[in-house]
Amino acid sequence: MRQYIIEPVFGHLKFNVGYRNFLLRGREKVRAEFKLMCIGWNLKKMLKLGIRLATV
Repeated sequence: MRQYIIEPVFGHLKFNVGYRNFLLRGREKVRAEFKLMCIGWNLKKMLKLGIRLATV
């Protein structure tokens, strides 16, 4: 009973961005690399929705 289907995100990263393989080796490095891809995805989504980051 998910409210959002997650698979389109992975499909977009693989097909449109061309992100099929990890460039680094090791579990910690792969996690860091994937987190960077997720940050990029979320920033792109925020930009598309017109959400601005808070400035201090």
